[in-house]
Amino acid sequence: MAESLRPTRSRIPGSGLAKGLAVTLRTMTKKTVTAQYPDAQPELPPRSRGVIGLFEENCTVCMLCARECPDWCIYIDSHKETVPPPAPGGRERSRNVLDRFAIDFSLCMYCGICIEVCPFDALFWSPEFEYAETDIHELTHERDKLREWMWTVPAPPALDPGAEEPKELAAARKTADKLAAEAATAAEAQAAEQAAWPEPPATGTTTGTTTTTGMPDPSKPSDPQDGAS
Repeated sequence: MAESLRPTRSRIPGSGLAKGLAVTLRTMTKKTVTAQYPDAQPELPPRSRGVIGLFEENCTVCMLCARECPDWCIYIDSHKETVPPPAPGGRERSRNVLDRFAIDFSLCMYCGICIEVCPFDALFWSPEFEYAETDIHELTHERDKLREWMWTVPAPPALDPGAEEPKELAAARKTADKLAAEAATAAEAQAAEQAAWPEPPATGTTTGTTTTTGMPDPSKPSDPQDGAS
C-alpha cells in the first residue's frame, strides 16, 4: 500500500553520469590555486579548532571537563589548602589548588565538549595548528604549554547591535540604578535636614579694639587711660 502511494519519477537513463561529468568539466576549467605553505600562512576561520588554551586563573579544579571528555584525554591533579579567615573571628576555608592540567592531543578528537561544559571560562579554542611532533609522547601538553596557547586565542566577536541584552547585564544595570537612586534620595534627605536646622547665634564681631560684647580685644594693646578712667 505504501509503495503504491509513493510518487513515481521518470528518470532519464545516464542522468547521474551526466551530472558527475558536468562537475568534472567545471573543475577542469577553473584555475588551479596552490597555497604556498609554510611561506604563506592560510587564512583560517575565526572559530577554527586548532589547539586548546588554558586560562589557569579561572580554573577551580571542578573536574567537569575531565569527566565529560569522551576520550579521557584530560589529566588533572590538585590538592587542598586551608585559607585563613578574611576577618578576625571568621571561619577557615579550604580551596583546591591546581597541580597539573594536561591534555593528550594524540587522543583528543577536537569535539570541544570540555570548552562548552567549563562553567568558569578556563578553556578556549586557539586557531594555532602547528604543533606536530615526531614523538607521540610530546603531544601531551602540560599546563605551562596550554597557558602559552592561551595568548593566541582571538578576541570574541562583537555582539549584534540588534541582539537582546544579556540578562546578567540587565540585572546588574538595574541593581546599579537602584543603588544610585537610593544614594541620591539619602543625599537629598540629608541636605533637607541640614537646611531645617536653626543657625547658631553669633558670638560677636570684632570692631576696632573692642568687640560688640564690650570686652577688650586681647590682640590689641590696652590703653593706660582706660584703666585710669
